[in-house]
Order: sequence, then structure tokens, then C-alpha cells
Amino acid sequence: MGLKEKIIAGRAVQSVIGLGYVGLPLAVEFSKAGLTTVGIDITAEKVDRVNAGDSYIRDVPSEELHRVVKEGRLKATGDFSVLKEVDTINIAVPTPLRKTKDPDISYIVAALREIRKYLHKEQLIILESTTYPGTTEEVMLPLLEEGGLKLGSDFFLAFSPERVDPGNEKYTTKNIPKVVGGVTPACTELAVALYRSAGMNPVPVNSSRVAESVKLLENTFRSVNIGLVNEIALMCHKMGINVWEVIDAAATKPFGFMPFYPGPGLGGHCIPIDPFYLSWKAKQSGFDARFIELAGMINSDMPFQVVIRVLESLNMQKKCLNGSKILIVGVSYKNDIDDTRESPAYDIIRLLHNQGAEIFWHDPYVTKLEERVGAVKQLSLTPDNLKKMDCAIIVTGHSNIDYDLLVNNCALVFDSRNVLRNYKQENIVRL
Repeated sequence: MGLKEKIIAGRAVQSVIGLGYVGLPLAVEFSKAGLTTVGIDITAEKVDRVNAGDSYIRDVPSEELHRVVKEGRLKATGDFSVLKEVDTINIAVPTPLRKTKDPDISYIVAALREIRKYLHKEQLIILESTTYPGTTEEVMLPLLEEGGLKLGSDFFLAFSPERVDPGNEKYTTKNIPKVVGGVTPACTELAVALYRSAGMNPVPVNSSRVAESVKLLENTFRSVNIGLVNEIALMCHKMGINVWEVIDAAATKPFGFMPFYPGPGLGGHCIPIDPFYLSWKAKQSGFDARFIELAGMINSDMPFQVVIRVLESLNMQKKCLNGSKILIVGVSYKNDIDDTRESPAYDIIRLLHNQGAEIFWHDPYVTKLEERVGAVKQLSLTPDNLKKMDCAIIVTGHSNIDYDLLVNNCALVFDSRNVLRNYKQENIVRL
């Protein structure tokens, strides 16, 4: 039985390299569809927790994970030699930026070197990690062919960008359409068959380069529009105009306008990073993506703008930022999740530290911060604790935070997300 027939019949063995925010939900969806799946991760704790049916990803309920593990449809390992026994490989590893804002695809290359050791005929490899256009053909293909096997006749290669939105209960790994682009038409056909066998909705495109570009366009679109509205917010502040009222009124137009909202900076793995992948690749082709880079500069500057506004507000109360007790409310990058990747809270904390402030934080979803933040204390929201604070900065709004308690006990509240839109108290300052 050929690979395509095995996939269509549900008899192919799947594997997912990288069991994080993208990989674990994908592996579970494969398993829930009745497909035998192996998850691979270099972190022993993740492997142990998956095999125990204990989910560390909020979008994957432990009950679902435990069920597919108990039924034998999903197991995890740190041993890459299992790739000898699998038919398909999905790569879902991190793709961060270097300090120079250049793409760092070292995790992809490391995964490929392991795959190359065990690559065999009739095997499909799909990259899901966000990357620059050309990675699949220019980096992955040459590495995989070094072992002597040839694309098309021996193995197949495609790209399908992840579209995970942590905390989104409406759009999940299963029902978000899967853009799929193979290096050859046959590669596309097999990748489409794999996702279809898992009950997903694949959307084929003509090449892996197109599929790689799709993901970058999606997030660059958001980055540029957020950059625009952030600049409008700064402009409105200078002019004494309520930017939130402007946006709400503009949103009543039934055509030609889509509301985006200002904030303290971008967070998550995608929007702060993906546009730089696109602009970097554009420069390699002799094109200067000025619009994209300008939006990135504006968005990156927003944590600094928050600190400036807090400093000005404290001055109005005849207080100095140096020595003030500042509470950061919400440290995840978006509401109602525990994901702090690239959260603007980290930059705000760093900038406040540089000004001599004493920093506290509260987030009902997050249990600890990254070590790089330095001296910062976790604080529970009680009247006594809040009355000791000189200012509370709402960086992320969560539905289970008692904002009445916050507003009624803090001397100053800086609301960077318009969470307190219905509050009229004089101690509130809005972005």
C-alpha cells in the first residue's frame, strides 16, 4: 500500500516534532481523528506530562489528552529514532528572531538533521513553523536530499502555516482552514490528504513559497494596522481627543473600515516577529519593506510611551517615578490566557526598573514570570495591598479581575487597553 492510500485509509502513522502551543493541539487532533500519532519533544517534562495525560496547554483539555493517550492513539518521546517507523512528520518548533531582528531557524535545522538520520522512502514532511518565503525549498530540501533520497520519488515535502490563536474557543486547530503548499504538486496532494484525514479543511496553493507568504501576510496585515492605530492614539493624546471614541464611531461604517485597537505593545509569537521575517527576506531580494518596518518601529515603541504617560501622570500627583510602587495588572500578551511570549509587560517592567520604580505584578492566569525581568514581586489584589501602590498599569485585561477593587483603592490607574471604558473615576488615565 502506497503512502497516499495509507493516509486516506487512516493507516498512516503520524508524528509531530515540537509539543508546544502548535504541536500538541495538532497531535491531539490527529489522535482524536483515530490516527496513530507520536509526539516528539526534547523537553523531558513535556514528554512525561503528555504520556500522563496532563495537559500544559490551555487549549488542550487534560480530559481529551488523557483519553487519546489511554486509548493508545498518542504517545510522546524524546527519542527521534521513532521516525524510522512513521509515515508523516509535522514540524512545529519555535522560530524566534535574533537580537539583530534576523530570522533564527536553528530549531528547524536541528529538527531536520534528526529527520535526515531516519528519513525513508514513502515519507511526508510538513513544516508548520512560521518562516520566511523559500525556507522549505532553499533550506529543508537540500538538507533532506543529502542522504541520497530524492524529492517526489522517495519523500515528499510541504509547508502548512500554523494559525493557532491561544484562548480562542470558536476557532481551533481543527476548524481553522489549513493552507497547504507543496514543493511539487504531488507533495501538495499528499499533505492535503493528511489534513483531510484528520477532519480539517485544507486549502491548497501552488507552491510552498506561496504558503509561507500567506502566514506572513496575515500577521503583517495586523501589525501594520495596529501600528497605524497606535500612532493615531499618540496623535489623539496630543490633540486632547479620545481615540477609543473615534474608533468606536468609525466602526459604525458598514464598509471600508475594520476596527483595530491601540495598546501597550505587541505580544505573542506571531505579530511581533513575522513581519520582520518578511522584511528580512525582502531585503535579500533587493526590496526595502519600509511600510512594514515603520509599523514595527511604532509598535515596539509603545511600552516606552506607556512609561512616559505613567511618569507624566505621577508628576501631576506630585510623585516621582523613582521609588514609586507600580503594579502591573495582566502580564500575558492577550486576555484570558497564560501565554507571556513577547508580552509588552516585560518591556514595561524593564523600563520602569531603569527609572527606579519598585515593581509588583498580578495575573490570575500566570504563575511565574521569565527570569529576565529581575526583581519583581507577585501581589494579590486586596484593598490593603492596592492602597500601597502609587500606580496600577493595566497591560492586559482579564475577565476574572475585580476592576472595581482596583479602581476604588488605587491612587492612579493607567488603562492601556480601555478595559475601564465604563468607569468615570478621576484616578483613571487612558492610553
